[in-house]
Parts: sequence; C-alpha cells; structure tokens
Amino acid sequence: MPRTMKRILILLSLVLILSIVFASFGIAYAGGVRGVGLLGSCFFLTCGIITVLAQLIPAGILLSSLIGTIFSSFRRGEIPIRAT
Repeated sequence: MPRTMKRILILLSLVLILSIVFASFGIAYAGGVRGVGLLGSCFFLTCGIITVLAQLIPAGILLSSLIGTIFSSFRRGEIPIRAT
C-alpha cells in the first residue's frame, strides 16, 4: 500500500474516532454528566460504539451475501426467487 494511502486511512480513522468522541461528549453533557464522569462516560461510549461498529460491519456483509445468494442463481437454467 502506498505511503500516501496509509496517511489518508490514518487520518480518516482519527476523524471517525474524534467525531464519535465529540458526539459522546455532547450526549453525556446533555444528560447532565459533569467533571471526571464526563471523560469516563465519553470513553465508555466511544469504545462501545467502536465495538458495535466492529461487529456490525462484518455482520452486514454476511447478511448482504446471504440475501444475494438467496435471490440470485448461479445456474443459467434456474429462475431466481422473486421477492414481491
């Protein structure tokens, strides 16, 4: 992988993490959490959101592959199931 592409991916991942952190700060602050609890809830929410994303992305890929396999045919003589 080229060096510039690595830098772009690192930058995009940092932007994603920082946007999640600031959204977590906003949610916690609006909920009435102040002080050190704000940092704790921010890290809890950030790590929780990243963990959920890490589980949802492969699950979404598998689900879309399953749906694609169900509704398409690999053989020319067969008719795929129509979802109507």
